[in-house]
This record gives sequence, C-alpha cells and structure tokens, in this order.
Amino acid sequence: MMKDNIIIREVHIDDIDLLLQWREEVLRCVFSIPADADTTDLVQSNREYYQRALANGSHVACLAEENGVTIGCGGLCLYDEMPSPDNPTGHCAYLMNIYVHPDHQGHGTGKCIVRWLVGVALSKGIKKIYLETSESGRMLYRGLGFSDMKDMMHLSF
Repeated sequence: MMKDNIIIREVHIDDIDLLLQWREEVLRCVFSIPADADTTDLVQSNREYYQRALANGSHVACLAEENGVTIGCGGLCLYDEMPSPDNPTGHCAYLMNIYVHPDHQGHGTGKCIVRWLVGVALSKGIKKIYLETSESGRMLYRGLGFSDMKDMMHLSF
C-alpha cells in the first residue's frame, strides 16, 4: 500500500543535527551497534563528512516526512570514475543510507525515497547508479529496476 501523504525533502546543512540523528539510527541498525555503545567519534566523523559533502555538492541527502513527522532518510553520493563505453561521462551516483523507521516500513516510503534520489541523479545527467543492499532491501530495489552486478569483488580489512 502506497501512501499519498509522504513528502521527500532535500536536507541542507542547516538540518545537519536532524540528519545526524537519522544517520546514527541507520548505523546502529545496519551494523547492529548496541544502544549503549559510544558513537561520539563516528557521529563526529559523519558531521565532518556532511559539512564538506553537502557544501561542495558531492552528497545529496533527503528526509521522508508523513504528516509533519520524519519517518525515513536517504542519501546520494555523487562522484566521477573514468569514462567508459557504458558510462561515457564518467559521472556516477551511489545510493546509500536508505532507511525507513520500522513503524513505517511496508507502505512505500522506501520506494519514494529511492525514486526521489534517482530523479536527482538523472537530473544531473547521471545514468550509472550503484547501491549495496541487505537481503531485506533487495526486493525493493529489484522492483525499481536495479539488478545484481556480476564480476564485482570487495577487499575487506
């Protein structure tokens, strides 16, 4: 069921404290960080990232609101890679931090956030958009046209 009263709005530097609250909730959820764990340094690093990236336009952040209450968030990292036949401009976007509070999941908010962020990328001429997903998010992204990539590897330290 898709709700009609979901509003997606871009977040600017003056909303950084609210954005950081949501980022911390995402980090705690995704990385299973206990509620009593000290995340002061991590939050400060995210503050510095947002201050730099929102100012220079390399990151676009948004919040989802329903009836004036923030219920989710999302982000888009904009960057360049070497141009190639499948991406002649080299411009890319990386979807991240897509999150909807558990009390509001399953009603189309995640889909609204992703569509809004993809629209931002497309408006900038970006047609190569990446993301990482959990198993629980895979169906959402497939339903929006994303497909699994083959031949990708990751080096962890």
